[in-house]
Amino acid sequence: MSQLEEFETFMMNYQNMVFTTAVRLLGNETDAADISQNAFLKAFEHFETIRTSPTAGGWLKTVTTNLCLNHLQRYRNRWRMFSELRNEKEDESSFESDLAAEVPVDCLGEDERSILEKALARLPEAQRVPLLLYHFEDLSYEEIAARLRVSVGKVKTDIHRGRDALKTKLKLDAEGEPVGLRVGS
Repeated sequence: MSQLEEFETFMMNYQNMVFTTAVRLLGNETDAADISQNAFLKAFEHFETIRTSPTAGGWLKTVTTNLCLNHLQRYRNRWRMFSELRNEKEDESSFESDLAAEVPVDCLGEDERSILEKALARLPEAQRVPLLLYHFEDLSYEEIAARLRVSVGKVKTDIHRGRDALKTKLKLDAEGEPVGLRVGS
């Protein structure tokens, strides 16, 4: 088997994990597809080293996560100037909140996980990313703060707000339909 064929097999084995990780963090399938391509380009560049490594999947997931965080940082920086100008004009302020209990995600069935994925995708980036890094990537508050280049307090606040928003989105109405996932809600 040639190296190109081996890499194609490698891609097929990890494509779902890479794309799912990117979609969760970015909340956008188009951006996730771009990030997935970039992750596999990096994997191809290092394929000679990682092809026999038992930790290749973990390496690829870390690369994907870092590419997503870099993408989000660039996007945030692009719009920061505009939001700062708006804030100067409108004199908006921010506030902090307390930490809430963890949202259990390990024991979900396929339907519940699908509902959770949809609700997560609807969260604002500032809440979705720290929440996913904490619950799906098992990073500590300090690790998340370092990766996002924010304070630990901001990470805790964003995770708390994300959990609260998820609870609201996942509440069921009288017919058993998720309130936060209905069309038009």
